[in-house]
Amino acid sequence: MKIKPYFKLISETILFAGLPEHHIEELLKIALKKDFNKNELIFSEGDDGNGFYINVEGMVKIFKLSSEGKEQILHIFGPGEPYGEVPVFSGQTFPANAETLSKGSALFFPRKAIVSMITENPTIALNMLAVLSLRLRRFTVQVENLSLKEVPGRLAAHLLMLFHEQEKKDTINLNISKSQLASLLGTIPETLSRILRKMAGQDLIDVQGRKIRLLDIDGLEILAQAGHIADSEA
Repeated sequence: MKIKPYFKLISETILFAGLPEHHIEELLKIALKKDFNKNELIFSEGDDGNGFYINVEGMVKIFKLSSEGKEQILHIFGPGEPYGEVPVFSGQTFPANAETLSKGSALFFPRKAIVSMITENPTIALNMLAVLSLRLRRFTVQVENLSLKEVPGRLAAHLLMLFHEQEKKDTINLNISKSQLASLLGTIPETLSRILRKMAGQDLIDVQGRKIRLLDIDGLEILAQAGHIADSEA
């Protein structure tokens, strides 16, 4: 299987950024390309953590299910982003589920092979620790938002995060549906739609389909800190 075209993808992903070319070549030798259909389950919570993935194309959601079957999206990853890497260090099972949101593909790195490489190349371990640290910080923020803030504050914080990730461009292009965004924020689509209208009515944002223009960054930051809109119906 030819995966040489993925040299650039691997060298630029956060896990392997800065590695010399010969290390990237070694990673290419152990990578396996996997193709997925839309809404295909990649792994389930509790499955053996036999390796991790780097997304090539399409979108992947990481989620957990409650005992009642309610879905809580934890992360959504696009091209070039790694997922499922925690078991590489722990040697345990996957802590959540992964499912495609669209047809796509990924590079799979078997655990035994990558652990062998890490042993010989400590730089890879340092990069992976940086990724895990970033994941932990994001989880901490998510837990804080879900437990301490009302939905308007969660939405404002999420939009601001996208604003900074997109180099402070004031128009956010959502790459997921509003239903998926609602799940990510721990709410339901009807509540999300109502809050979007409320925020638009207060001239904080302008919503045109999946495009959300941020009109008042300072106001959104205040809302993200306060956690709620005055007299909100949500």
